Amino acid sequence: MEKRWVIKPQGDIETVARLAEELRVDPSCNTPSERQAYDIVANLLVQRGVKTYEEAKHFFRPSLKDLYDPFLINDMDKAVERISIAMQASEKVMVYGDYDVDGITAVALIYSYLQSFYSELGYYIPDRYTEGYGVSRQGVDYALENDFKLIICLDCGIKENQTIAYANSKGIDFIVADHHLPGEKLPEAYAVLDPKREDSTYPYNELSGCGIGFKLVCALHKSRGMAFDLLVPYLDLVTMSIASDVVPITGENRVLAYWGLKVINRKPRAAVQALLECANIIHSPWQEEQSLYFNREITINDLVFLIGPRINATGRIESGKEAVELLICKTIDCARKIAQVINATNDTRKELDNEITRQAKQQLFDSEDFLTSRATVVCNDNWHKGVIGIVASRLMDVCYRPTIVLSRSNGVITGSARSIKGFDIYNAIEQCSDLLEHFGGHKAAAGLVLKAENLQAFTQRFKTIAQKEITGSISPEVEIDMKITLNNITEKLFRILGQFAPFGQDNNIPIFCSEGLVDTGKAMVVGHNHLKLNAIHLEVRHVPFACIGFSLGEKYDIIKSCNSFKIVYKIDENSWQGKKQLQLNLKDIKEDNTNNE
Repeated sequence: MEKRWVIKPQGDIETVARLAEELRVDPSCNTPSERQAYDIVANLLVQRGVKTYEEAKHFFRPSLKDLYDPFLINDMDKAVERISIAMQASEKVMVYGDYDVDGITAVALIYSYLQSFYSELGYYIPDRYTEGYGVSRQGVDYALENDFKLIICLDCGIKENQTIAYANSKGIDFIVADHHLPGEKLPEAYAVLDPKREDSTYPYNELSGCGIGFKLVCALHKSRGMAFDLLVPYLDLVTMSIASDVVPITGENRVLAYWGLKVINRKPRAAVQALLECANIIHSPWQEEQSLYFNREITINDLVFLIGPRINATGRIESGKEAVELLICKTIDCARKIAQVINATNDTRKELDNEITRQAKQQLFDSEDFLTSRATVVCNDNWHKGVIGIVASRLMDVCYRPTIVLSRSNGVITGSARSIKGFDIYNAIEQCSDLLEHFGGHKAAAGLVLKAENLQAFTQRFKTIAQKEITGSISPEVEIDMKITLNNITEKLFRILGQFAPFGQDNNIPIFCSEGLVDTGKAMVVGHNHLKLNAIHLEVRHVPFACIGFSLGEKYDIIKSCNSFKIVYKIDENSWQGKKQLQLNLKDIKEDNTNNE
């Protein structure tokens, strides 16, 4: 599918020039290439909202001192008060969380922190199939039967007004710690911690569910007069949630992720070691005080693609409780045993995912409106609802339309939705709320439940909304931070770009575009359809740059047939036989018609 290249708005010229000058504090930075490097860096910073030297210092050196006071969150004082009352009365406290990575890490964090000084505890992860998303009545009944008087609810609960009212009637109090959008009315819980509530006084509203849980721990810790440093080891859990729940890595999330990655890379918990061993990331053979624990640095991408899917697999296929057990393990032997079981579950998940994706694609291609519809809705009675969210994401790669994948069982249909840029899928689903039993989510992804008799009406209305709101041609975008020439690329620029990490939502790896290029004659397709070439500008003298385009083998003909081409890429470093060399990791290639116009 042809991709649209979209260059992001560039920073204000005067602001960029001023910031570049402020950043050039080193007197040795006087060569043209070094000055150009700082011009590029300043523009990238301004694009990310960083406009002064002081803001740049905070951006490049995130400090735990930059975290906000947890008591700025509405109801935090009440939450701490209620937990203190429970402990003084030796009441049993249940930690309840959603069955995805965000909910599971939040439960592991709160449970393990409280367990360090309080014993009347339990945790509960609902079953995806018998209870569904959110706070279930079954979960409340379990609390009632086991004499729990307080439930701390994490990464869910903000719209569970009826279930929480039921718990209240049974003498069970709730503390809701959620990060999803509330409904018109907040649940009548003892405390509701959610920076997205309308009356929120908290300065940052993009925390993950586990992030909200961490702020609760910070508040409890502060009320006990304990040193904050003791909480740093928990930041690995928060960072896993930030990565897997795809929340913006800005503001507080950037600080939490930055320090959480340090924990993972230097003193990882047993669960992280065991999961990465399953992914063939090995322990470093050398170890010093400040060295990496593993044989390479673990990044946000590793958490997204290596750890997140394995933790998620438990809630998709088996029980999320297994993942909590793993995350709170204190010994590597215990962690390895559980991790091996979870890894096998993840292998099963991948098999299901591949087969259901194949079936869903066929259903999509066979549909009458495949070529004309602005949205995709597919449904099957036999699809495992634990993987339909993954399938929805994969279908997006095929057709690039808002996509809902549905699975039917016992007369009830469960769905998972994914969206394209610019289309608010939560808002579209909300417009169909009269046809739904339950729904939740955000602009890019959502979940829903409906009765089988409403399927046709829902499908028709949802597609009509998409048809009305999505105008013009739709195709996947490649967002470009800025245009540069290859001679702008230096080791110094590469080193500074590395300090933009951790990368993720709203702070992606800088993507560049260069035009007027030719190959030196060594272009070839290697491996499984990967394109390898050396690129050089037609009119600028410089050493050719090595380029690799994974899965871009079909672009070989463009390289060979056109007068010049243009590329979109990120700057990487290739290490081979002990030698390191800058390399361009290509995202797309097009013929450059600039000189022909």
